[in-house]
Amino acid sequence: MAAEPNGLLLAITLVERKRDEATRMLAHCQQQVHAARQQMHQLQSYAGDIDARWLRTGAVGLSVEMIQHHVQFAHRLQQAIGMQEGVMAQLQRQADGAQTQVHRTQARLTGLQQVLAQRRAQAAQKAMRREQAAMDEMAAQLFVRHRAQVSEGSLQ
Repeated sequence: MAAEPNGLLLAITLVERKRDEATRMLAHCQQQVHAARQQMHQLQSYAGDIDARWLRTGAVGLSVEMIQHHVQFAHRLQQAIGMQEGVMAQLQRQADGAQTQVHRTQARLTGLQQVLAQRRAQAAQKAMRREQAAMDEMAAQLFVRHRAQVSEGSLQ
C-alpha cells in the first residue's frame, strides 16, 4: 500500500493532542464547578443553621447592638452566597466552553480520520486494480504462449 500522506497523519496527531488537552481542560473545569458547588452548599447550610439558631433563641433579651451585628452578619453571608453564585456561573461558562472545544476538536478529528480512511481505501482499490491488471496481463501472455506452442506443435 502507498505511504500515508504525512501531512494528514501529522494533522491527525495534532488534532488528537488538542482534543486530549481540551478533555483535560474540561475535566479541570468540571472539578472547579464541583468544588464551587460544594462551597455554595456549605455557605447555604451555614446560613440556614445561623437562621435556625437565631429563631430558636429568639431576640428576647438581646441588645440592639447584638441584633444589628446578627443582621449585618446575615447580610454579609448573603453577599458571599451571591458572590459564590457568580463564581459558579463563571466556572460553568468555562466548563461549557471547554465542552464545546472538546466537541469541535473531536468533530475535526473524526473528519480527518474519515479522509484518511477514504484515502487508504482508494489506495487499496488502486493496488487491487494494478494487481488484477498484472494478473490479466500474465494470463494473456500465458494464453499467447500456449497458443503459440499449440500452433508450433501442429505444424511439425
